[in-house]
Amino acid sequence: MGAYILRRLLLIIPTLLGIMVINFSLVQFVPGGPVEQILAQLEGGGDAFDSFSGGATEIQDRGNDSGYTGAQGLPQEFIDELEAQFGFDKPPLERFLLMMWDYIRFDFGESYFRSISVVDLVLEKMPVSITLGLWTTLLAYLISIPLGIKKAVRDGTSFDTWTSAVVIVAYAIPGFLFAILLLVLFAGGTYFSIFPLRGLTSPGWEDLSWPMKILDYLWHITLPVLASTIAAFAGLTLLTKNSFLDEIRKQYVITAKAKGLSEGRVLYGHVFRNAMLIVISGFPAVFVSVFFGGSLIIETIFSLDGLGRLGFEAVVNRDYPVMFGTLFAFSLIGLVVGLLTDLTYIWVDPRIDFESRET
Repeated sequence: MGAYILRRLLLIIPTLLGIMVINFSLVQFVPGGPVEQILAQLEGGGDAFDSFSGGATEIQDRGNDSGYTGAQGLPQEFIDELEAQFGFDKPPLERFLLMMWDYIRFDFGESYFRSISVVDLVLEKMPVSITLGLWTTLLAYLISIPLGIKKAVRDGTSFDTWTSAVVIVAYAIPGFLFAILLLVLFAGGTYFSIFPLRGLTSPGWEDLSWPMKILDYLWHITLPVLASTIAAFAGLTLLTKNSFLDEIRKQYVITAKAKGLSEGRVLYGHVFRNAMLIVISGFPAVFVSVFFGGSLIIETIFSLDGLGRLGFEAVVNRDYPVMFGTLFAFSLIGLVVGLLTDLTYIWVDPRIDFESRET
């Protein structure tokens, strides 16, 4: 097992390097870098979206060979200082190698436009993403596993039919549409005003007692978590049901029943561990996918300032330290989680041996 873990850890290095090389190379061909962003702002009225509509090309067309100074007659010395400040006075290969050397030492630098380190910026946004990721994953598992087991046991009954209809509808509804529906119904829209519209806490939260802080926190996260859970719970329910159905139909279950074992003992003493292997082992991957992805629209609708919005704003503003720093860190976390998923398989079922499968 140690050799397998070592091989997986060593495989992380070229995989992570490939991810960074591809993304860094693509960025070199995208117009509207940080220098253009600043020039657009100095020009008056320019914003982060100008680069998508040809604003950078217009600046270049009106300038001289540098591509910048024609915007408003700025001196070349000022342009050179800007390029040096952002590191663009160096060739791309040198910039990439310097960036990777810093990232290997977990030095992610400072945001171009916020005057704060990337690490501090991520930590500032982390509570929102932790809230959505953790509670969404836990709620999805708490609903899906019992429901999936019951659907497998009562396969083909009316209960299975109408719950399948509910699951399919839940899977088909986009999370953002469900979020808007929740806002309209329960957050001061057309009907009820039960839950707050935005934020994780109320004003003056720091002055509340601990029980009231917890209640206020739960009050604020109810709607965003429900909106994030709907699609996750639907897919997980079907996965749990199909996994249990596959095990229930196997010969060892028929033999156990023939020996006189009760249905409950057969189900939870024999079937459960084998059927839950794929469900439980996938927990790290599910958590990371909810934690780092798919939260931008939910965060926007409920005015939550998390990692989803941070990543979007970094891309739009060409804030390269935030873009590449978070890409490096989250890619590394994702690769490590892939290894943890394999280890979870072994923890759930010690009979699995990845080394023997490779040889």
